[in-house]
Amino acid sequence: MKTEKEKMLDGELYVALDPQLTEERTRTRLLLLELNNSREDEPEKRIEILKQLIPNAGADLWLQPPFYCDYGSNMIVGEKVFFNFNCVVLDVTYVRIGSRTLFGPNVQIYTATHPIDPVTRASGVESAKPITIGEDVWVGGSAVINPGVTIGDRSIIGAGSVVTKDIPADVFAAGNPCRVIRSLV
Repeated sequence: MKTEKEKMLDGELYVALDPQLTEERTRTRLLLLELNNSREDEPEKRIEILKQLIPNAGADLWLQPPFYCDYGSNMIVGEKVFFNFNCVVLDVTYVRIGSRTLFGPNVQIYTATHPIDPVTRASGVESAKPITIGEDVWVGGSAVINPGVTIGDRSIIGAGSVVTKDIPADVFAAGNPCRVIRSLV
């Protein structure tokens, strides 16, 4: 029988208040508190916190506090990725981010989702869908990336966009809902 964590990572309905998951989120919240209270003149401290918070990150992750996530361990991040101020990553399942990808301030990345049926939703279960963001992507400020979305390499997502469907590589896309505006090649 699968653990609640295994169900969560596999995108199945799971109980978020499971003791193991609660303990992992608490650990993450404590690391976030340290990170978000660290000073600009403490780069070594930030690097050490990030190694614990996001262990699957490539070299030169640059994350400007404040930053928030559910677990951190479910983020797989390439090299030289940048998160500007006040980004949120609900990494209930995997969030894959390619190298050299840039996130403007207030970007929200949500893998978490809830049942549509109100009785099932009221029972306290939830699920998640993975998100994949390619290499050399630029996501403008205050964009929202919804569960299950893939954004192709080298694409640009305009500020304030709500990404509800996959975006191909090499395009500029924007709006609510986000749609392809033009090709970049």
